[in-house]
Amino acid sequence: MNELAGKRFVLGLSGGIACYKAAELCRALLKEGASVQVVMTEAAEHFITPVTMQALSNRPVYGSQWDAREPNNMPHINLSREADAIVVAPASADFMAKLIHGRADDLLSLMCLARPIDAVPLIVAPAMNREMWANPATQRNVAQLRADDVHVLDVGQGDQACGETGDGRMLEADEILDDLIAFFAPKRLAGQHVLVTAGPTYEAIDPVRGITNLSSGKMGFAIARAAREAGAVVTLVAGPVSQPTPRGVTRINVKSARDMQAAVQRCVDDATVLVATAAVADWRPATQADQKIKKDGSGETPELRFIENPDILAMVAQSPRARAGALYCVGFAAESHDLLAHASAKRARKGVPLLVGNIGPATFGHDDNALLLVDAQGATELPRASKRELAIQLIAEIARRLPAAGTPQ
Repeated sequence: MNELAGKRFVLGLSGGIACYKAAELCRALLKEGASVQVVMTEAAEHFITPVTMQALSNRPVYGSQWDAREPNNMPHINLSREADAIVVAPASADFMAKLIHGRADDLLSLMCLARPIDAVPLIVAPAMNREMWANPATQRNVAQLRADDVHVLDVGQGDQACGETGDGRMLEADEILDDLIAFFAPKRLAGQHVLVTAGPTYEAIDPVRGITNLSSGKMGFAIARAAREAGAVVTLVAGPVSQPTPRGVTRINVKSARDMQAAVQRCVDDATVLVATAAVADWRPATQADQKIKKDGSGETPELRFIENPDILAMVAQSPRARAGALYCVGFAAESHDLLAHASAKRARKGVPLLVGNIGPATFGHDDNALLLVDAQGATELPRASKRELAIQLIAEIARRLPAAGTPQ
């Protein structure tokens, strides 16, 4: 899935040790189907060579505003007019100060100033020492850049080349790539607050044993990422899984079904959409042993009695806000057979406008899936694809069905 296919980027490098990450970013952009034209400042060439960036981008690198390779000797005009965005990574403190004052004493700053503002967005990834980042002058410059509609990415936190530790590191290449994909994604859910539940729950038998299921959380995490990219504020309530948190998503970790219920109750009043992908255990042991249950050699097995867990989706779907249309609820059904019949019955039982069904054994732990969307009008299949692709399709379907776009289906 080439998510930036056909996009044309000018990748600008200003001076900083983080230039090595620009090499990784260049490769990542090409793998996503984009083309990359590298422009370097003189300072950047002290950290990485133009030869390296030319080899990675498969294009000649530009560094001088007097470059005679352009027939009209105007690379600052020609290159900026051909771009879908200019990305400066790394953007040093000095380079950002140049931008706010409109200085144009090298090709990269001249190109940023000469770009058509309405057609070519400027995206900068700051990179500097922690004290430089925290300095009031830098923070004023960042605020002014954002006021000027320059998209300033966050900074990372951690060890720095100078030996200090703190904020100011340039984001990793994969993080910048995610932010660029999100930047160009259609903002179908702008103004919405999406609450997603994901993963399994774990119901303890004793301190070392419990009942759970094979849900990896991959589908729910993909939906949370896609919703954030679509412009929503996203809260993710996650059972015990090891998936990385999508960028820009607020994550709440829980363990049991009752933990998940409590977290959803705390967050749901702020939400406008609930997507309940979590594979919540239907039952839990009636009692939990304080100590590990031991075998005694008798061949006797302990007797376990179960009680039903709360139905989180039904609880929310029956709330006054959901019934009034202020909260759009989407449920998931992981079945082993007769998907359409079971999903349709579950949709009616839960009282949700949209129920998404899948075959659990065919999806748990996998990177791909196939979905069946069931609503009051019938069923629609989303053929097997990566969970990332399906998440984007599902978010588009949810956006189409929201009250603002018409009566929920």
